[in-house]
Amino acid sequence: MTTPAEAQSSAPTAPASAVEQRLAELGLTLPDVAAPVAAYVPAVISGNHVYTSGQLPFINGKLEATGKVSAGTEGFADEPTVSPEDAQKYAAVCAVNALAAVKSVIGDLDRITRIVKVVGFVASDPSFTGQPAVVNGASELLGRVLGDAGQHARSAVGVAVLPLDSPVEVELIAEFS
Repeated sequence: MTTPAEAQSSAPTAPASAVEQRLAELGLTLPDVAAPVAAYVPAVISGNHVYTSGQLPFINGKLEATGKVSAGTEGFADEPTVSPEDAQKYAAVCAVNALAAVKSVIGDLDRITRIVKVVGFVASDPSFTGQPAVVNGASELLGRVLGDAGQHARSAVGVAVLPLDSPVEVELIAEFS
């Protein structure tokens, strides 16, 4: 499996902001904003908040894995599964994609003053209960990149299925100045 750092790395260029510099230090760059797969926009501004649509773990325009997140002790052998550890990495990819959506509407990620809320959805085998650990991938990435401004309220929800059979989806609310 390709790690988020490997998958989203590109030719070295000067990051446009301190936040993008921290991403670069982690071996990450902001991707182009993913095109919506239905009738919505990637992010909207209301007051001094940006609300992102749910972001899937697209890497170079495609999903690297599909299926339910499973610890391997549950589920049906004929269904594709994703390990909790891989799903956690994909949640971090979702967070990077959400930051790209935020940048698309505010122009500069250094304007973020706080990540207010993160909601993570995990396509889960019915007996899988490790959703919080999976969504930690997004939360920890936001903390590493934004420091104290990356600390947030959060929900981690298990669902039966996600768009395109994605294993995870993350949305966030960011406050900006």
